[in-house]
Amino acid sequence: MTATEDEPELDGRRRRWQEHNQVRRQLIIDAALAVLMRQEPGEDIQVQAVADQAGMSRTVVYRHFEDRADLDRAVQRRICDELWEQLLPALAHDGTPDQVISRIIRALIDWAVAQPSLLWFVGRDVADWGPSPLSQAIEQVAEAIEGIMTVVVMALGVELSEDDLAALDPWVFGLIGAVFAAVRRWLERDTRAPAPEVFAAVLSESVWVQIDGIARTRGVSLPDLPIAEFFQMLRSDEERGE
Repeated sequence: MTATEDEPELDGRRRRWQEHNQVRRQLIIDAALAVLMRQEPGEDIQVQAVADQAGMSRTVVYRHFEDRADLDRAVQRRICDELWEQLLPALAHDGTPDQVISRIIRALIDWAVAQPSLLWFVGRDVADWGPSPLSQAIEQVAEAIEGIMTVVVMALGVELSEDDLAALDPWVFGLIGAVFAAVRRWLERDTRAPAPEVFAAVLSESVWVQIDGIARTRGVSLPDLPIAEFFQMLRSDEERGE
């Protein structure tokens, strides 16, 4: 058999080995999440407990991750992915902008109450380069909110200044980041007060007052319309060539 004939077989073996490693890696992450969810917030994950949960040795665990920081980052990314799945339905366009804000915050609080250890762990500072999984999750939510705000502004025919446009991204990111920080602080207190629904209402009102206030200072009065109608307004303008 020639070298050329050997290549497909080698590629197949390499692909099967990579798939095997990926399955093992996901199994370890699943095990880490299972351990984490059994623990109290603030209680660190022991690698041996993860190995026992996964049914393998510590040596095998570290064979699939560069170091402890790599494992922690992978767990944080999984947590953020699952959190995004929880928040995504709240971004549906069947509500007014303030209702969407309220739904997102309530979904975040409900998830945090159900999974306090996950919220604690995802906020940990893991020694590594690049943005943290939590900051990327905040950016994902912020981009969705910013997109909605942009559609509303365009549908109303408002022209923002270059400075306003440049400030929109970091400003919205800061708003969402503050919500995450507030929820974590509320969750970590010895007495969890006010009640979740009350706290969600307070946070929602705070965020909306800032958005509505900024709009009003620029002469924009936000109508109480479902977001879907703003999209329809844009489509109608495009059809008319405006």
